[in-house]
This record gives sequence, C-alpha cells and structure tokens, in this order.
Amino acid sequence: MPRINFEELLEAGVHFGHLKRKWNPAMAPYIFMERNGIHILDLHKTAVKIDEAADALKQIAKSGRKVLFVATKKQAKEIIADKIGGVNMPYVNERWPGGMLTNFPTIRKAVKKMTSIDKMMVDPSQWKNLSKRERLQITRQRAKLEKTLGSIADLTRLPAAMFVIDVMKEHIAVKEAIRLNIPVFGIVDTNSDPSNIDYVIPANDDATKSIELITDVMAKAIQEGLTERKVEKDSEGSKEKKSRAKKSEPAKAPAKKEEKVTEEGKASEETTKE
Repeated sequence: MPRINFEELLEAGVHFGHLKRKWNPAMAPYIFMERNGIHILDLHKTAVKIDEAADALKQIAKSGRKVLFVATKKQAKEIIADKIGGVNMPYVNERWPGGMLTNFPTIRKAVKKMTSIDKMMVDPSQWKNLSKRERLQITRQRAKLEKTLGSIADLTRLPAAMFVIDVMKEHIAVKEAIRLNIPVFGIVDTNSDPSNIDYVIPANDDATKSIELITDVMAKAIQEGLTERKVEKDSEGSKEKKSRAKKSEPAKAPAKKEEKVTEEGKASEETTKE
C-alpha cells in the first residue's frame, strides 16, 4: 500500500518545478511537461520515489541507527524542528557548520563543551564564584552553541544516512556525506543535479506544503521503524525469560530422581541386613 496518493501530492503543489531556463538536464526523466515556461514534475514517479525513500529510512531506524536531516532554508526550519524533533532524530536547521561530518570529532568537542557549561550552571558553588561578566560570556556562548549544535547533541557518531531538503542549497553537506560514503536522501527540484543523490525525491523544494507533506511521510516511516524495533526487543526479552525459566526447571528434576535412588538403595541395604 502506497504511503501517499496522487491527490495529496497535487494539492500540496509538489509537481511545480522551476522556470524552464533554470532547469538541469539531468532531471529530464522526472519531468512530465512544460506549462507557461515552468516545468511540471511527474507525480507518479515522485510517489514511487517517496515510498522507496520511506522504506529505506524505516529500515535504518529499525536497526537503531540515526538519520541526519538538513534544512537551513526559511520555509523548512520549523517543519524539520517539529516533525523530526518528534521522532528524536538529529537535524540541522540553522547554518551548516563546515566540516560537521568530515571533522566530526571537533564538533563533538563543542557539544561536550555545551554539556560542561550546563553542569557548571547547575552547580551553585562553581556558578556563584564567577563574576557577573564571566557568567554573561558563558551564557552567550551556551546560547550560540545551542543554536547551531543543540539539535545534534545526541549524535554521538556519524549518521547512517542524511536527508536533505534542498540539495542545491545544502551542497556542502551533500559533498561531506559523499566523501564519507554516507547515503544521501534528497528532495530534488528541476534546477538541481540528482546524480550524486542515492535516493532522489523529485519534488518542489520551495513550497511549505510540499516540504511538510514529504517530511511528515518520512517522520512517520521512522516512527514505524522505531516502534517495530521496540516490539522486537520486548519479544526477545520475554523469550529469554521463558528460556531461562525452562532451563531452571529441568535442573531441579534430576535432584529428585537422585533422592529416590538413594532411598531405594537404603531400603535394599536394610533388607539384606535382615
């Protein structure tokens, strides 16, 4: 069963591409027609690609790995924070910090710095000993780190995949992911190059409704993967408990047999004595 239907895509304006003069010829297989100088995307192909991407993201989430979402454009910031934050996946909706993937250990140090500041602020003995100026500087530093790195604080290692809203705008993030062989999922408009994207979703990457619809499908797929993982873990735990209980039961049975044997032996000895 498809995760999204043709009417929903049409209503959200997913089919609208860019002006004909701005197009990238590599997007030709996904373009249905041209109307009033604007390219129209083939929504049947878009629906298939959305299902493929959603299934792949579901499997990644089910395996317990992380997917990094990148959307720094104005229309997508709040949508990403709301939808992806709800499924506890890391995301970047402010400026992309250069070298975030290729220089990941340095980024982790900055995140650790943020957590150490939090500990300092909680500890009254350390916080009160600082001067007013030092406290102000630390709080400003904390706010700056929170803005850029707060949403990736739980990302302890490189993500298993990256989902990009506008591959043309986020070209630095895409290049870093390609360099580290991280699979890239992307909403690709008619003016972008899909050749470096592993999971291409041909769609309008400027309309808020289009971004929200596709992001919602991906978030639901991730949630499905996480719930399935939880169910599997619970079932494995119950199986382990049952197996332990079964193992402990046979261990008691031989002891009773031995007691019976010793009792029979004693009885036979008594009869021989008589």
